[in-house]
Amino acid sequence: MFDGTPHELPPYAQAIGMEIVDVEGRVCLLKLPYREDLVGDPDTGVLHGGVITACLDNASGWAVRCHEEWDDGESMATLDIRIDYMRPALPQQEILIEAQCYKITKYIAFVRGVAFQSSKDDPVATSVAAFMIGTPNAQGANL
Repeated sequence: MFDGTPHELPPYAQAIGMEIVDVEGRVCLLKLPYREDLVGDPDTGVLHGGVITACLDNASGWAVRCHEEWDDGESMATLDIRIDYMRPALPQQEILIEAQCYKITKYIAFVRGVAFQSSKDDPVATSVAAFMIGTPNAQGANL
């Protein structure tokens, strides 16, 4: 089970500076501090959309790992993720990402996520994702 330490985040999440803020039940809250090297448009200072996508994907994966039905020995992979961008993230402000795993079956986990700054009622983006459970973890594993 997740113990809240940042080293548990995947390497990309660590590289962009994601941090776990809170885990409660099936819900995870992460944050991404604003950094100039993550900006997609230098004229406006707006974060790159790919960074928002990666944050929603990573937060969603952690929500699956936090679900009470998750088996720590299992592996998983993103099967499908849909991102709806609502507005650009405001420059110089951190992004909060909340994800909830609302259903796990034997092979698939289902998650909803929201990326926001000051309020979840004014999201930067939302996501709906499905994760395949039991994927091979070894490098070069035969699929």
